[in-house]
Amino acid sequence: MMGTETSLSPTLTVDDVRAAAERIKGAVVRTPTMHSQTLSKITGAEIWLKFENLQFTAAYKERGALNALLQLTDEQRQRGVIAASAGNHSQGLSYHGTRLGVPVTIVMPRTTPTVKVMQTEAVGGKVVLEGETFDEAYAHARKLEQELGLTFVHPFDDPQVAAGQGTVALELFEDAPELDCIVVPIGGGGLISGMATVAKAQEPPVTVIGAEARLYPSSYNAWHGTHMPCGGDTLAEGIAVKEPGKFTQGIIEELVDDILLVDEPHLEEAVSLLLQIEKTVVEGAGAAGLAAVLAHRDRFAGKKVGLVLCGGNIDTRLLANVLLRDLARSGRLARLQITLQDRPGALFKVMREFDKHNVNIIEIYHQRIFTNLPAKGLVTDIECEARDREQLEALVKSLTNKGYHVTQVELN
Repeated sequence: MMGTETSLSPTLTVDDVRAAAERIKGAVVRTPTMHSQTLSKITGAEIWLKFENLQFTAAYKERGALNALLQLTDEQRQRGVIAASAGNHSQGLSYHGTRLGVPVTIVMPRTTPTVKVMQTEAVGGKVVLEGETFDEAYAHARKLEQELGLTFVHPFDDPQVAAGQGTVALELFEDAPELDCIVVPIGGGGLISGMATVAKAQEPPVTVIGAEARLYPSSYNAWHGTHMPCGGDTLAEGIAVKEPGKFTQGIIEELVDDILLVDEPHLEEAVSLLLQIEKTVVEGAGAAGLAAVLAHRDRFAGKKVGLVLCGGNIDTRLLANVLLRDLARSGRLARLQITLQDRPGALFKVMREFDKHNVNIIEIYHQRIFTNLPAKGLVTDIECEARDREQLEALVKSLTNKGYHVTQVELN
């Protein structure tokens, strides 16, 4: 049940979020919240999932974009809006702007993958490619804003946008009022600032934990006064922000209880678990909340935790890689490097061990020349599939006992 309607920050109130909910009602998907028995068993916490990846553009960003669009003046609507984004904000703004008859221009870096350009254009946005980095694209968008008299809609550092994103929490607490903690991904801070405003208006107030990729700890740095570097290829590119919003960071510091950093293996594990267990496709940023719980199990043990699956836009090839890497980490897929003597039947004898242990061979790479072994030596790399890690370890032990030198290629 909601608490009082007093302001929780000088710039964003729970009433702002409620007004946004009324404004956008019926135009965005009222996504489901579900309790996950299996994830609860795995993590040791009681896990509820909010499926924002089921929005039309597969991300919560529609909420804030629409709330901002609906508060434009008639003149602003006619002139149109502009944003700098290569992600979910561009699609949400383009989709709802086109639906409302508002021209939408999106500036993206020239390095943006073609699929993201096509997705934005497919829902009605006009894409302008400018600059090699996001900062250069952002600067160009601000320039066009002035030259063409357009209205800039920021992806996160805007009270109207943050209020729209906070409507996720209104629905979450309506469906799961028993929650005592929410874990929310942080990029620029729009989602967590809106959701925290609602969480702290609950009775009693709900604990709010932010989840941020360790490669981009921008909000964490601001929170803790640290200077960890931001950069690198993270699976959670949707929250790969080098500098949080000024408005949003102010709310984060006032209302958020803690920020946790997550490493890439936990992000990969979370994406894989959600697909295997919940049968739902979630991008890296959308899985950051679950990744934080997996990485800090003791902290959440026994708690009733709400997680937002905030987006589902992940490249299919990348998703395939994530799933295969997760199988490798769990011991179900492996690449064994075996040193043999170059004699007739040598490979056949190795194959018999695989057959004996019922381990399936997927690929064989036979290296005779490009090795550091003597001329009569050779290396065979065998990619294989086992039932579990125990079955694989039994095979390796058997090969070793028969005098073969076996090493397993490890993932980082």
